[in-house]
Amino acid sequence: MKLSENTLAELGKIVTGDTRMSPYRSGPMLVTLFNQFGSNDSYGKGGGFPSRWVFAEEKLRLINGQVTLRHLVNTIFDAREWIGKDLKPEVAAEHLNKYLKFDGYEIVRDGEHFKVRETGAVSVQFDTPFPKSQEVNHIFIEEQVRKCDKKVDEGDFGGAITNARSLVEAVLIEIEKKLSPSASQYDGDLIKLNKRVQTLLNLDPARKDISDMLRQVLSGLTSVVNGLASMRNRMSDAHAAGYKASKHHAKLAVNSAKTFADFIFDSYSYQKGAGKLK
Repeated sequence: MKLSENTLAELGKIVTGDTRMSPYRSGPMLVTLFNQFGSNDSYGKGGGFPSRWVFAEEKLRLINGQVTLRHLVNTIFDAREWIGKDLKPEVAAEHLNKYLKFDGYEIVRDGEHFKVRETGAVSVQFDTPFPKSQEVNHIFIEEQVRKCDKKVDEGDFGGAITNARSLVEAVLIEIEKKLSPSASQYDGDLIKLNKRVQTLLNLDPARKDISDMLRQVLSGLTSVVNGLASMRNRMSDAHAAGYKASKHHAKLAVNSAKTFADFIFDSYSYQKGAGKLK
């Protein structure tokens, strides 16, 4: 993660708390913070301590261009750092994002926390229809969405592809469970699972009573599932990969999986509301 001098200066103010948008950190607190990320300082060692903002900027420059800087920013915006403070991390994030965008980064909410990521890392947003549910399947789907974005952002492209497939798999299992509670246990064949759910949702491209345009779209969604199954086998971290996944491969898999999941849930909700499901 490489930031410009202007951005580093603003980040330094957030780290020290001098902007009054973030928790105040004294000199000893700053030493403790940066020692977590590779420094080895003692407060006052060597006959004094520089200005807090000078110290913070110097330390930020030392880790600029390293993954350590990303970890430090994530720590600064960790929700636990703001407990008991009459401050809101989203305010500081919004301010810093005005500078980060010129460096190709942004700070976004990730569950209870805020984390830094590359801008445009993943384009498609997918909000699951059960954000507060405690059901295991629902929590698993939420986790896959977060992991997809996180792994693309961190450069774990094979892992992102694995989670993209897991997202599609979990969504299809959930829909089948709702529409066919007595269905046999999923055997790992994603393509067959998708065909069963297509039938349950009246989305089978082979139907005679649908338009050619819709048939093409539904066939395309089938290809998405088939492609994810193939990508996962060849390019993910689930098996010995035949090809090394790149960022554009991972983004394609993740964005396709989110689009598919969103469509499937919307189709289920619409048809259930219209009384078209058995």
